Amino acid sequence: MSDTTPTPHIELYVRSMLPDGAHERQEEVITQLETLDENDHIDGFNVIIWGKQIAPQSAAARTDRGKFILNRVAEFKQWALTNNVSLDSFYQDTTVDSEAVPSAYDAMALPVMGLAEYDGNELSHVAPCTKDDVVHTIMDRLERLKADQPPALDTERSGVSVV
Repeated sequence: MSDTTPTPHIELYVRSMLPDGAHERQEEVITQLETLDENDHIDGFNVIIWGKQIAPQSAAARTDRGKFILNRVAEFKQWALTNNVSLDSFYQDTTVDSEAVPSAYDAMALPVMGLAEYDGNELSHVAPCTKDDVVHTIMDRLERLKADQPPALDTERSGVSVV
């Protein structure tokens, strides 16, 4: 990246129990992140493993790991509000009705894969996200990082269309 453009740090969130085909997509993204890191397009990355869902009122949510996930999702939601985008393609609130528990409970379904981009300590992009019916995917963001371009949302805000 240029001397004036900060090099972001990436957090890649991946689901531990993968649906068919997801493992290959995750491997492809991790390989691209390794290449971006080797070529100094990013300032490193972390892969963070999470499960299929988290119930905010559960005992698991009160653990350090559960608090970390809920705090990150809250940070992502705040970023989405600030940037007027939707994270419906990222996570979904759901009600779980299971025979294993006496009553239904609310849970947050976590994506198979999600990307958070940080400039210093500031969250600068989350993928996937949706703006005006356009889904900005993880792969879209990785391609823009490879080309030393800001997130497409930043380009849209400046009045230049990228679609």
